[in-house]
Amino acid sequence: MPGSTANPFRIKSPQLLVAQSGGDLEGHGLRRHMGLFQLICFGVGAIVGTGIFVGLSDSVAQAGPAVVVSFVLAALTCVLTAFAFAELGGAIPVSGSSYSFAYAGLGERVAFLVGWCLLLEYGVSVSAVAVGWSQYVNELLRYLLGLQLPAELSAGPGDGGVINLPAVIVIALASLLLVRGVRESARATAAMAVLKLAVLVAFCAIAFTAFRHGRLTPFAPAGLGGIGAGTTAAFFSYIGFDAITTAGEEAKNPRRNIPIAILVCIGLVTLLYCTVAIAAIGAVGGAEVGGRSAALSHVVDRVTGSAVGGGVIAFGAVVAIASVVLAVMYGQTRILMSMSRDGLIPRVFERVSPKTSTPVTGTLITAVVFAVPAAFSSLDAVVNLCTIGTLATMAVVNIAVIALRRREPGLARSFRVPLYPVVPLLGVGFCSYLMYETGWTTWVQFAAFLTIGCLVYAAYGRRNSRLVNDAVTPDATAVEARAV
Repeated sequence: MPGSTANPFRIKSPQLLVAQSGGDLEGHGLRRHMGLFQLICFGVGAIVGTGIFVGLSDSVAQAGPAVVVSFVLAALTCVLTAFAFAELGGAIPVSGSSYSFAYAGLGERVAFLVGWCLLLEYGVSVSAVAVGWSQYVNELLRYLLGLQLPAELSAGPGDGGVINLPAVIVIALASLLLVRGVRESARATAAMAVLKLAVLVAFCAIAFTAFRHGRLTPFAPAGLGGIGAGTTAAFFSYIGFDAITTAGEEAKNPRRNIPIAILVCIGLVTLLYCTVAIAAIGAVGGAEVGGRSAALSHVVDRVTGSAVGGGVIAFGAVVAIASVVLAVMYGQTRILMSMSRDGLIPRVFERVSPKTSTPVTGTLITAVVFAVPAAFSSLDAVVNLCTIGTLATMAVVNIAVIALRRREPGLARSFRVPLYPVVPLLGVGFCSYLMYETGWTTWVQFAAFLTIGCLVYAAYGRRNSRLVNDAVTPDATAVEARAV
């Protein structure tokens, strides 16, 4: 009912969310293709990429060898919130992830702003990851052919170039694979996840042959301040684990598999990151890792005295980062599809192709929109803004767990947050601390971004919301009854 005004604090019940998504059946043209292994690979595919292959050097520059502590603290923040995602992902297995959880727990206005922030977590991170991919493409070309792309075509204006063409290409390739179908995308993501894990394990095996304990001292050269700054930088390495919940409508047995996949991914990735960081610093020292582009390739070159190993690492990074683009773009399109169903953004994003069972038009629009910052921005320009937006949505998810425990005590939950309510409150606290560490400049940018989001909601979302009445409509009541 365009032109009507919805109650911005209107709650959309978990039962209604699940029923409108098709329940445990296939709905809206989506098909359930993803099993537990594919979900875990999808999570690893969304997480492991730019953060470890490119961002490790920034974290080491801040914290030194104590970057291991930074990774653990960042992981702790994610684990606390991962419990919340696991509970809500099992109870509300839909494509909307944090957006849908906020709609059920905190109301429409908060849900819209969470969806708006997810444009930072998913959309802007796609741009940031694509920029990191471009760096390693150049590194791989140097190893294979002894040449590099012209600076004008491999970097944005902020990095001394004109347009970052490789970044645009990887987004285009990911979008083309996504529109072919979720089965093909899941297979590709699984294959790339296994390959990049193998490359990182090989890196550790090589680096540990040159390990020296003395290179880990001084352990924390910048003290607690350096560890805190390193934690904020390291957090970017974990962004994407919640993308698993966006597969709620395309996962087999989502109430069981989504919580397991989330917790397995966080544990696996944390162990991997800490091992890689110790191996890299112990092999060549923190000074050679911190602030260096393509640091992992450099470490292998130094240890082996040959460019072959570094070339293998560069190839692994190209594959790894491409898989992040693929997985994160998948998550972004599914969130936009959920918001579109609710009328909060244009309906074009909810259209699913009967031929491929994917939101083809929404995927292509998303690719075009986020190829622009990838082409013309630097990695540093978007990392902090992406981080603060992600932390804000994670804090909201922790609050939504508390709200739904009180409002829906009888809701079927396949997983429950342990030590409730201590764990979700700690999750909010850790997220708030890392948001503080991003700095006042990022806060100003984030405030401006939220202000724009409020204006968009007032001008479009609130007027076009499909929940236009204060009371549940008879049709919605019928749908909800069928879901219970």
